[in-house]
Amino acid sequence: MKIRKEAEEMPGVTLNQFSEAAQSTGTSKNGYLFQEMELQDGEKEDCGKDSPDTPKHHIYDNELQIGGSDPEYPGFGLLNTTRKYVKPMNFQEEVRAHKDLDGFLAQASILLDEKAATLDEVLRRMLTHVVEDARGSCDADEVMTSLFTDAGGKECNVHLLTETIQGVTATTTGVHYQQSWLCILCNVRSLQRRHVCIARLERPQNWGVNCCEARLVILVLAPPQTKSTKTSTELGRTFATMFSDIFFRQKLLEAKTQEEFKQELVFQRQQLSVVTERMAKEKVEDSDPRRGKPLQLKDFFRVGKGVYDDLRRRLPLYPSDFTDGMSGKDRCLLKYTTTAIFLYIAILLPAIAFGSLNDESTRGEIDVQKTIVGQCIGGVIYSLFAGSPLVIPLTTAPLAIFISVIRGICDDYDLDFDAFYACIGLWNSLFLILGGLFNVSLFMKLFKRSTEEVIALFISIAFVGDAVKGTVKIFHHFYHGPTLATSNSTLVLEQIKDILERMKNQTGKPPEHRNDTSSPTGHWEAHASVFLPEALVTTTRERPVLCLLLMLGTLWLGYALYLIKRSPYLNGRVREVVSDCALPISVLVFSFIGSYLFLDIQLPVFNVHDGPVFNFPPFNKLSAISTLSAVGLGFLLALLIFIDQNIVISLTHVPEHKLLKGTTFHWDLMLTGFINILMSCLGLPWMHAAFPHSSLHARQLAKVEQHVENGHLYSTIVSVRETRLTSLVANILIGVSVFMLPIPLQWIPKPVLYGLFLYIAATSLDGNQMVDRMALLLKEQTSYPPTHYIRRVPQRKVHFFTALQMIQLIVLCAFGMYPLPYMKMVFPLMMILLVPVRTSLLPRVIDAKYLDIMDAQHQ
Repeated sequence: MKIRKEAEEMPGVTLNQFSEAAQSTGTSKNGYLFQEMELQDGEKEDCGKDSPDTPKHHIYDNELQIGGSDPEYPGFGLLNTTRKYVKPMNFQEEVRAHKDLDGFLAQASILLDEKAATLDEVLRRMLTHVVEDARGSCDADEVMTSLFTDAGGKECNVHLLTETIQGVTATTTGVHYQQSWLCILCNVRSLQRRHVCIARLERPQNWGVNCCEARLVILVLAPPQTKSTKTSTELGRTFATMFSDIFFRQKLLEAKTQEEFKQELVFQRQQLSVVTERMAKEKVEDSDPRRGKPLQLKDFFRVGKGVYDDLRRRLPLYPSDFTDGMSGKDRCLLKYTTTAIFLYIAILLPAIAFGSLNDESTRGEIDVQKTIVGQCIGGVIYSLFAGSPLVIPLTTAPLAIFISVIRGICDDYDLDFDAFYACIGLWNSLFLILGGLFNVSLFMKLFKRSTEEVIALFISIAFVGDAVKGTVKIFHHFYHGPTLATSNSTLVLEQIKDILERMKNQTGKPPEHRNDTSSPTGHWEAHASVFLPEALVTTTRERPVLCLLLMLGTLWLGYALYLIKRSPYLNGRVREVVSDCALPISVLVFSFIGSYLFLDIQLPVFNVHDGPVFNFPPFNKLSAISTLSAVGLGFLLALLIFIDQNIVISLTHVPEHKLLKGTTFHWDLMLTGFINILMSCLGLPWMHAAFPHSSLHARQLAKVEQHVENGHLYSTIVSVRETRLTSLVANILIGVSVFMLPIPLQWIPKPVLYGLFLYIAATSLDGNQMVDRMALLLKEQTSYPPTHYIRRVPQRKVHFFTALQMIQLIVLCAFGMYPLPYMKMVFPLMMILLVPVRTSLLPRVIDAKYLDIMDAQHQ
């Protein structure tokens, strides 16, 4: 039998006490069952912590005597702890595994959604169920006494399970427990046959250090005198091997009836009994540019091989991209619906923001309407034909900056913008298509995780920068005292005279004196307060202050609702839905507040122009020299899109996401080129894969299991639905939104768009190890999380590496955000230079083994 490799945690089985953390010396091996038994020797009252040495080359007992600190203390006892690794049950070769499961299915004892909270209550409910099935052949009280270490001791209160099995992942840095399930073993003398009871708890329960998120409990009872293949340990091996698969556990949690629960058990047995075909997996790894053999020059001259391999491997899985999750017991329509709504808002509002930015920089040549139409066309094409359907294409801030530079060049050299823009776009698309044909994406082998995270963090900072710059512009324009709307003094004096005349006619006397002052001549002069009409006053200070509150409010509400999935409020399903819809809820709430509750305060909104959506470029207005000069700009643009496209795909397909259908770097790069040909010829903004929308899309479709390690909460993604439907529906809805211009989309104020940018930047920081290591600089050492680099890399090296990454980030920000437009043109070259810095420069100052550890995922 083979344990499925997709599970993040390699299966091991442990007999474990809850109050202890197993501190391994690194001698255990993955794939073994870790067994820990706690036996009572005499009366016992207190016990210390143990640190056993596990033998390297065998799986037999390793005992350690533990005593209290004061033998004269009343109730003192000794606790004998035995740990041993047990091999997982091999379902392909061991017949007993199938007989064990058949025996359980014939008379299954299953408790679904058990409401009991404490371990004792759960076990007593399970024993009651077993006694009913066994027709009174065992005494529940006797079994309860045998389950714990305090059996038979009147003065003993060390209430620990005697023998358990629990999954572990053994690494060189220690032992990590699978905390969502537990198998409890007990030998009962009065039993004539073996019994198994499985309970699924309604809510996760915290039962100790190594079992903080218990949802599934397996109780195995067996007579003490039996064949060696029928002992409680052997029976526990069978079920522990099955439950060590994280995907299987997730399916059990979703089962609604006992029959579905049994069907999942049968299906899991079939999966473990079938020999895994490794050829398909090896092909997947070979097609991924990030894996496989080192780069060779000849790989770039195998024209079209990468695209061919991508399509040959991905096309058989194409129908499942539409059918997965739509029917059957794995149906998740609610998840798809909330994800599509999230994507609709997360794509539409940046499209409006960048469309407004392009509108200002190109003076209406590319406006909001064209950006939305382009997003719909390009997004639908990418959703239907891309090999990585979770990746979201967008027009981004770097592209908006590039377009503004092109507008400036056209003004400086008197060029037709539509024609020059289309020419650059066509050259760019040509380079992208050639890059796909000549397997240029193989260069992704040189990009390490740390380099990708620097670029990802720069993109997040760019979102924050756009929001801050927009808000600063609003304050600069409006945050001052009331000023006259016109410089025509005659018009102002006439209106003031009319106001005074109306006040005099209404009261029959001059205006009321508000302020009396004494003149230098000793005569009294009266100064009347005259309120000017709003038509003469441009603004007051409440407008920018309201804009700031709307931006920060959108961020606060969205992020608070996003984090509700980690809170204890409501139930799990409601928390998940609210968290998925956090962004739409926040945008709707603060758009209502800004546009309705403060209707009397005019807020900045984007402009909408009347005119044709598609502009076909007049290439005859370009000279030959202008056409050739577009080659350089097209190459720089292709370089920018190549880096962003491939890095976004790489960040979306990180191992933590457990995506199973593989990547298609070469084909997706070509497809982006074809899409940009269409965008260029229609006068629409270019697009490429966008971060963090693509990673957020994968997380929205993920099933998550949480566990606690040394007081820190970690979320492990169990699986991700790789579907095209969510992005396809979202982009179709964006196309429908064209008919919502200008109303009601203009009811969304610009500050809410800036709040969206801040929300996207904040949520994109999750899982970025560079951000986590930067946070360590502000923490005391005792609160450091138990990550793999903390345990395996000297602290100085960790901080030094983080400082070097921060320097790289500052350089990127300097080139990417410097106000000089032409300086931003070389920004793609700066991103390319990060590769030799990581591969050649950093190994000279930090050991390569430490660099590789810090570039790895959390273990």
